[in-house]
Amino acid sequence: MESVVKPRLQDSTMKWPEQPQRLPQNAPNILIVLLDDVGFGVSEVFGGEVETPAFKKLASEGIRYNCFHTTAICSPTRASLLTGRNHTRVGSGTIAERAIAFDGFTGVIPRTAATVADVLQNYGYRTAAFGKWHNTPATETTSIGPFDRWPTGYGFDHFWGFIAGETSQWEPRLTHNTLHIEPPEQDGYHLTEGMVDQALLWMDNHQAFSPDKPFFMYWAPGAAHGPHHVAAKWADKYKGKFDDGWDAYRKRVFKRQVEMGIVPPETKLTRRDQSMQGWDDITEKQRPFQQRLMEVFAGFVEHTDAQVLKLVEGLEERGLRENTIVMYIWGDNGSSSEGVQGTISELLAQNQLDAPYEQQIAALNELGGLEVLGSPEVDNMYHAGWAWAGGTPFKGTKLVASYFGGTRNPLVISWPKKIKPSAQIRSQFHHVVDIAPTIYDLLEITPPKVVNGHEQIPLDGVSMVYTFDHAEAPTAKKEQFFDNYASRGIYKNGWMACTIGPTLPWDPANNPQRIREWDSASDRWELYDLRTDFSQANDVAQEHPEKLTALKKRFLELAEENQDLPIGAALWTRLHPEDVIATPYKEWTFHGKTRRMPEFTAPGLGKKDNVLEIDLTTREKSKGVLYALGGASAGLTCYMDDGYLCYEYNLFIVERYTVKSKQRIPAGKHQIVVDTKVPRPGGPATIVLKVDGEKVATLVTKRSAPVAFTASETFDVGVDLGSPVSTNYTKRKPFAFDGTIKHINVRLN
Repeated sequence: MESVVKPRLQDSTMKWPEQPQRLPQNAPNILIVLLDDVGFGVSEVFGGEVETPAFKKLASEGIRYNCFHTTAICSPTRASLLTGRNHTRVGSGTIAERAIAFDGFTGVIPRTAATVADVLQNYGYRTAAFGKWHNTPATETTSIGPFDRWPTGYGFDHFWGFIAGETSQWEPRLTHNTLHIEPPEQDGYHLTEGMVDQALLWMDNHQAFSPDKPFFMYWAPGAAHGPHHVAAKWADKYKGKFDDGWDAYRKRVFKRQVEMGIVPPETKLTRRDQSMQGWDDITEKQRPFQQRLMEVFAGFVEHTDAQVLKLVEGLEERGLRENTIVMYIWGDNGSSSEGVQGTISELLAQNQLDAPYEQQIAALNELGGLEVLGSPEVDNMYHAGWAWAGGTPFKGTKLVASYFGGTRNPLVISWPKKIKPSAQIRSQFHHVVDIAPTIYDLLEITPPKVVNGHEQIPLDGVSMVYTFDHAEAPTAKKEQFFDNYASRGIYKNGWMACTIGPTLPWDPANNPQRIREWDSASDRWELYDLRTDFSQANDVAQEHPEKLTALKKRFLELAEENQDLPIGAALWTRLHPEDVIATPYKEWTFHGKTRRMPEFTAPGLGKKDNVLEIDLTTREKSKGVLYALGGASAGLTCYMDDGYLCYEYNLFIVERYTVKSKQRIPAGKHQIVVDTKVPRPGGPATIVLKVDGEKVATLVTKRSAPVAFTASETFDVGVDLGSPVSTNYTKRKPFAFDGTIKHINVRLN
């Protein structure tokens, strides 16, 4: 039998296979900067009165667009940006926290609509996201996942920021990849500044570990979404600059926009909606409050843009700027009117709770007066009139998809290596769905039919590359549909048909009634010829009834194609707050170190009937938090102080309800029961405290939070992380309990 001679190691050769090159030579780095809740007429670059050094620098080094659009709201715009598809087509017809079971509104981006990060990652890019995410289902944000719908599950190698729709800029609820982390313990720490530090650190690591690879960075601060948090020195730069109010601001900005060529010379300044307060409606007594709110917002915006400048300068210092294309999108929607008539607690409006000026200013004075605005103690947000002014020259604000005040956002693109700077405005009609196709086009990537094993649905966007060198090229985009909370419209070949629907974001108190009486079939539609009417100032529906009929018909076709039915689906939880997305559990057992449980996954302690039992061991004169839900802007906390059992229900700062036991709880083992009764969403709450079976205190509130205390604060046991619910222990935060908590059991009734 012949033996088989095998090759000897000494006679063998070895060569690693060459890495496939799927990108053009010298493919550019890509940086997308996406601000939050800033409108067309805010920045000095587009005629506004807020200084924006980064936006100004990039505009001078690149090109500007004045007909670029978003979806009018946070999560949907981000989903469209990242996928290149219409928001409802990718399950993102509303924000993650208001997701419902209709196909276009589930809050789940399907794998059949891969993100641009997914695609670029497969082509060899290193990918990172910083700041606001807001595209993970609200019930999937706990520390145990699932993580497949977090940023790292959607194509990003690295994520540092916050998962929810907003967070405190001073005490942010941070996440690093899939780990919830706490911000650094340092005086004056600010989230947007931290984002720059983290982005530059990642960039340095990228340069050290994979310098031959291009990178894709998505840098999306929470600013200037509420709360408007910024150091007083930034707000003070604007003292007195807005004293004459929002009506005068619009006139000044509009004049400047015409002079600068930001808008065509024949553009008309649209009128204020009759349901919105004018500056003359504001009493002299209120004006200092309203003026300071705008000063804080302006300082917040400038501070944010100054951090973008640090990021751009960081690229320059590292020799990366020349071949980095920067797409600076000035807002994921228009300026936000959710501050209604000016507020120190901006989630009041989202809970459809009213708090008149007198109540708000009284609560503010308890905290230190106007000087506190912008600080961690409040969640301030300016009057809706300022948001409307921020959208000059348009009608509408954030949440209004029918008018450009909600959807038209400035865009600047700069790429020193390939795009020649030009002062000529690009006026082609484009939308955020066009960003991903633009990236694929400039990288010579054919949109893949299969990504990570999933067949892909078509892109809805079109490339904008043709505009880079040809400012006056005809618009390549022929059609675009819009819908947010039934405020909807369709653009087609220079025409826009639209209807505002039943809600007015600056008038939330009357929205419930309007929604109940609303019938989409009875909506009054408007028609605008955008070829001659830049600002939607001249409704020509009566002059062109056939055109309007055809566009309405086409809208319904697109709505069906894009999973946008039933019309007004996003309004469901406004009519049925009991259907707000939540976990299916009715009972929980928590250990003594449960931390960072997001509110939308936690028991509804302050808004539903429940019984909470705590088995613990106290010390002599024990102190510290037993459990807390929420933060400084709103929430509830049960804690011990000097041996007394205490409870506080913080209703959006404007109403604080507190109670404590008459006697100290002696050292030893005890069972504490907190029994909460809330007869209806938003109704009065009755909270009974018992120790070892004996009633020790009762608290009754006038009303409660029907939807949520906060967007990103959490349920914590044995400590109050983030911003403190109660001012009684602000200086002692996180006010850890000095005894031992064996477990906490919660049961919903």
